Amino acid sequence: MRRYVHITSLLFFLFHFVFSEIPQTQKNTMNNLYNLLQNNTGQSPFPWNSTRDPDPCSWKGVTCNSNKSSITQFSLQFFSLSTSDFLPVLCQIDTLESIDLSNNHLSSIPSEFMTACGNLSGLKALNFSRNKLNGPLPSFDGFSKLEYLDFSLNNLSGPISFQMDGLISLKNLSLGYNQFTGSVPTRLGNSTALEYLGLSSNRFGGKIPEEIANYSNLSAIDLSVNNLSGSIPDRFQEFPNLQVLVLSSNNLRGEIPQFLSNITTLSRFAANQNSFSGAIPPGFTKYLRNLDLSYNQLQGSIPSDLLSQTNLLSVDLTENSLVGSIPQNISSSLVRLRLGNNRLDGTIPSSFFGSHLELTYLELDGNSLVGSIPPQLGFCESLALLNLANNNLTGSLPVEWGNLSKLEELKLQANNLFGEIPIEITQLQGLRKLNVSWNSLNGSIPPSVSRLQNLNNLDLRGNNLSGSIPESIGNLNSLMELQLGSNQLGGKIPSLPQSLTIALNLSSNLFEGQIPETLSRLTVLEVLDLSNNRFSGKIPDFFAKMGSLTQLVLSNNMLVGLIPDFPPYISVETAGNTGLIKPQKPSSTPKTKKTVPVGLVVAVAIAVSAFTILIGTIVFLTISRRFYKTKDERIQSEENFSQPQVIRGNLLTPNAVHRSNIDFNKAMEAVTNPSNIILKTRFSTYYKAIMPSGISYFVKKLNWSDKIFQLGTHEKFSEELEALGKLNNSNVMTPLAYVLTLDSAYLFYEFAQKGTLFDVLHGSLGEALDWGSRYSIAIGVAQGLAFLHGCASGPVLLLDLSSKSILLKSLKEPQVGDVELCKVIDPTKSTGSLSAIAGSVGYIPPEYAYTMRVTMAGNVYSFGVLLLELVTGKSAVSQGTELAKWVLSNSVKQDKMDHILDFSISRTSLAVRSQMLAVLRVALACVSISPDARPKTKSILRMLLNAR
Repeated sequence: MRRYVHITSLLFFLFHFVFSEIPQTQKNTMNNLYNLLQNNTGQSPFPWNSTRDPDPCSWKGVTCNSNKSSITQFSLQFFSLSTSDFLPVLCQIDTLESIDLSNNHLSSIPSEFMTACGNLSGLKALNFSRNKLNGPLPSFDGFSKLEYLDFSLNNLSGPISFQMDGLISLKNLSLGYNQFTGSVPTRLGNSTALEYLGLSSNRFGGKIPEEIANYSNLSAIDLSVNNLSGSIPDRFQEFPNLQVLVLSSNNLRGEIPQFLSNITTLSRFAANQNSFSGAIPPGFTKYLRNLDLSYNQLQGSIPSDLLSQTNLLSVDLTENSLVGSIPQNISSSLVRLRLGNNRLDGTIPSSFFGSHLELTYLELDGNSLVGSIPPQLGFCESLALLNLANNNLTGSLPVEWGNLSKLEELKLQANNLFGEIPIEITQLQGLRKLNVSWNSLNGSIPPSVSRLQNLNNLDLRGNNLSGSIPESIGNLNSLMELQLGSNQLGGKIPSLPQSLTIALNLSSNLFEGQIPETLSRLTVLEVLDLSNNRFSGKIPDFFAKMGSLTQLVLSNNMLVGLIPDFPPYISVETAGNTGLIKPQKPSSTPKTKKTVPVGLVVAVAIAVSAFTILIGTIVFLTISRRFYKTKDERIQSEENFSQPQVIRGNLLTPNAVHRSNIDFNKAMEAVTNPSNIILKTRFSTYYKAIMPSGISYFVKKLNWSDKIFQLGTHEKFSEELEALGKLNNSNVMTPLAYVLTLDSAYLFYEFAQKGTLFDVLHGSLGEALDWGSRYSIAIGVAQGLAFLHGCASGPVLLLDLSSKSILLKSLKEPQVGDVELCKVIDPTKSTGSLSAIAGSVGYIPPEYAYTMRVTMAGNVYSFGVLLLELVTGKSAVSQGTELAKWVLSNSVKQDKMDHILDFSISRTSLAVRSQMLAVLRVALACVSISPDARPKTKSILRMLLNAR
């Protein structure tokens, strides 16, 4: 009997082994697909190998059923597919249940595919998201079992009408981030089974149709970032299962309907960046977990029960016109509360902080709150961000705040706080930003400030602080910005952290004596303000050699002697120093002996010509040096600038012109001469290298001295560069070649004649940048960013997108630079903190303070700031105020929008003004406080193109 059992089991195993292969027809189909695909993708080598592995069930992206008798799923994400000829063949596999071709480069879908796949009896999921599909949405005839349909993040356009009438089983529909027009579609299949409707970031207009309520099983609706108007339909109260309703960034008006508070399943409601008015209904958060009504025109007071519901996690009412006091009762589960920039008054309630352990982000700035800061805030031990700035708060800083061990950002500026800075504040080891400027604090800066080892920004301006700067401040190795202006500080200036990059402000204090030599160690500092003190003696020569310095303010001191010869890119202010002498420029007109009149005429003509040439040369050199912020260094010794020892060099570009022009030996000669330095950033040094052919290139040296460069082996780094070299977009600076040495990497790029956008827009040629050029730059950068975010191998994120990282081949041809940083920098290895690589001040998205992650939404925020620069003409930070915050505060009222624009440009014509306003609206969407509300790059590009 036992032997019989063994034989039976063996026969069953053999039977299963023989008959558990996919049918020959499917094998043939897969072999046909293999032949069609192996030369159709950007992957090398192609991941399938029919010779080495003849079983298609083991091929990447192919899934078979449990006994491997049929193919059920086909997923070729990130295969760089560009042609569609394989698609009809794919539908010959009649057992397919799921097809996922997302994240490729497909531009069209053959009608044969739609016909063949429409006949598949078991197909439930179809995903073509993140491709380059254009034209109208195809018609779905058949597809009787299709439940999941995703065509989001493409370039599909036109209206949607009858194309989905044949879908009788559809549950999930994603068509967001396309260019669909017309009204919101209401023919979404002949089934009421639809649960998710995603139509965000399109161009749908008109009112929200009430017919959507016919799909009564909807649990999530996303209509954000469209051109919808009118109010929220009354029939939306008929949804019994609605969980998420997102209507952000439209033109919706009217009041927030009361009936939404009666939908027991609704957990998230986002209607930010619209024009809703009226009061917030009472009981509105009875069931909600997340509420975002920021950037509307809401009035009245905050309902007393709005913040008290136990289910609440997040409430954002920023930038409305709410009045009255903050409710006393707040839910202990609330994690994020944003009430900034309203008209709230009264005191900060102390009753709701005592046991509130979950509160992580609290923003009450820009109101009219009075009274003292409740010490009970010190019990909110989860707080990471606390912003009480721009109120009328009084009293001292609570010593209980020493308990806030997770606090990363503390903003208390522009209040009426007094007393000394408590030592307990210096116990906050995680603190990255501390701003208590423009208050009435007194006493000295506590020496224990050196404990704040993660501090990036310290702003103590506009107080009554006295004494000297503590010596221990030099130990703050993460500090990038130190603002101590407008106090009563004096004594010796100690050695300051060499990490200072953004600004050092010691203005309007009591410092005296000679300017200390220790300041010469601040080699990466951009702005230095020593004005309105009592400094005496000469201006040190070392200021002229600080390669990153762009602004030096020395006015109203007691300085004497000859002003050093500063590079033209450094703005130097010296007014109010009566003893200073400007350097005399040598006369350029040669002496001419009097002769006969004809000789005199000739001599004068020669002199004028020579003078004109000289002035032209000076202007050219001044402009070009201002463009490129050339570091004015003397030739150093040969041992410091010896030619690098090349380990590996490789050409990346297929362009024959570049390949014939690039000469590695000539380039390595160029980088040994500091006079060839064109531009310096924190991580890179750009050299100009003139090849034997006369063509110029950028040779970019990566400054590997920072520990955050984690490149691994030369082979690994070479692989990363090879991948970047394959990027092909005219608005992206892609490497043409590279050279690796023992301790450095040199990347070759096309030379950008006009320099950086920052220097052109805010430098001497700012007036020459008309609106046509600015608009072309906006479009070009948007195209480059959309290309990087849509790369087939995954999005390329920019660590520092700013007007200083945009280089101009001409006044209408921008290129996005520093794209390689995402491949060569490991933020977790930063010698300071992650914010050291979060980008330039003014461009860093607000959420970075608590997420510490570089994201696509963060890149969009930075691009929004860049757009604001183009339409306002202002820099990202001006007089201590971030441009984005200034614009947002001045754009709440539509009648103020004109005042935001650069008047010198907007006045030229009504058409220009109209286009600038359209671009401004795009910029405002990009700098939305909420990352989820910001449009994706494809939508941004589409909106900018529509601004024409």
